[in-house]
Amino acid sequence: MFTGIIEEAGVVESIKPTRKSIELVVRAKGMARRLKLGASVAVNGCCLTLVKLSTRGKTKLLQFDMLQESWQRTNLQFTKPGAIVNLERPLRADGELGGHFVTGHVDGVGKIVRWEKSGADHLLDISAPADVMRYVVFKGSIAVDGISLTVAGVKKNSFRLWIIPHTLAVTTLRERKVGDAVNLEADLLGKYAEKFLSVKRR
Repeated sequence: MFTGIIEEAGVVESIKPTRKSIELVVRAKGMARRLKLGASVAVNGCCLTLVKLSTRGKTKLLQFDMLQESWQRTNLQFTKPGAIVNLERPLRADGELGGHFVTGHVDGVGKIVRWEKSGADHLLDISAPADVMRYVVFKGSIAVDGISLTVAGVKKNSFRLWIIPHTLAVTTLRERKVGDAVNLEADLLGKYAEKFLSVKRR
């Protein structure tokens, strides 16, 4: 379980297919010092398992083996060496829940359709698949590339977000542009509410 509060923007060292999986290696600094093999890490909001950890100077190299399911369902399939990715460790039982409950199980990939500066902030519109939009509500929460954000507006096939300068500075959003793919995870509470209500109707 994660919170959508990004700890660090890591840099993709390499990404390549192997016989059994897709090997992703990410360079990280501060947050990596507290990681151990087998740890879960949200990479652009996708929960991956750390399978190898090595040191290069002041940085750590984090290796993950992605299954085809993760590869095909997320925007990591478009990632290239040198790109930045959002990193977050799981929530500790005694930790602070600064965002919302994020599982790291990406529901689908959206596309940026509007991305522009507005005053000190940025306006971000994202088109999303119908099976994600069904859970998007005004003032509700959604994870975009693992970032916990508040929905500022909802249309039939898209939703709007306002991005403050701090979020822009510390996440992958600073590299995003119109047309880019982003990982989306709808609010877990909405999914459970729908499930419970559908059972009662039967």
